[in-house]
Amino acid sequence: MALPQPADIAAPAPDFPVRVTGLDMAYGDFVVQRGLDFAIRRGEIFVIMGGSGCGKSTLLRHLIGLKEPAAGEVWFDGVNLWRAGAEERGRLLLRMGITFQSGALWSSMTLAENVALPLSAHTRLSRAEIAELVSLKLALVGLAGFEEFYPAELSGGMQKRAALARAMALDPEILFFDEPSAGLDPISARRLDELILHLRDSLGSTVVIVTHELASILAIGTDSIFLDGEAKTIIARGNPKDLLAHTDQPNVREFLTRGGAPAQRS
Repeated sequence: MALPQPADIAAPAPDFPVRVTGLDMAYGDFVVQRGLDFAIRRGEIFVIMGGSGCGKSTLLRHLIGLKEPAAGEVWFDGVNLWRAGAEERGRLLLRMGITFQSGALWSSMTLAENVALPLSAHTRLSRAEIAELVSLKLALVGLAGFEEFYPAELSGGMQKRAALARAMALDPEILFFDEPSAGLDPISARRLDELILHLRDSLGSTVVIVTHELASILAIGTDSIFLDGEAKTIIARGNPKDLLAHTDQPNVREFLTRGGAPAQRS
């Protein structure tokens, strides 16, 4: 598949809320990826994929403000994330919701207290208003009535959904997921994929997912980039199903088939 051209990368922010230009990722002298250029269209479920150690999670850290790139730029709605002042960057980050692979829920807090944290920290809502919103967010992810449960009392899939409820607390425009299906059984993983699709469709969110799970990639991905660990750059871009059918890149085809038939869900 053709990689995005400069004209696509420079498209107006309303259509492409996230743009990455000339991005180099490195740890000291070790270069992970170089020259990354891509744009994420509003409303997409955008997958960052590639083999282990290719830099998927590192790229996510650049996108969410946790690690500064070695070179290049990350743009949100026309604002350069890494050149913005601290206050402006903070405002940008509040427009994002993030769920980490582990869920990162506070074990000593109930689900309600976990979801309420960003609302308490970043709004002036009353306790009653926050409690109402917390119940709404938990209901959206299928956890109505679980407000007083602690994370340890929940299954892995329920913990993932609780983390998603917290990520949605401030009604973010963009949701970032780091390996959302990791550690889940196939049924729980499928239900989480269905939930992500439902939230994208009902809330109009843009979704960015780092994953190596083939079933999820092919089930819900609408656009993607493939980070190649050998070339140290993007070698393919497009709808994952289209890449599976048409790519001429051996590494991409091997990844999407894992050496055999492509993963399917019944």
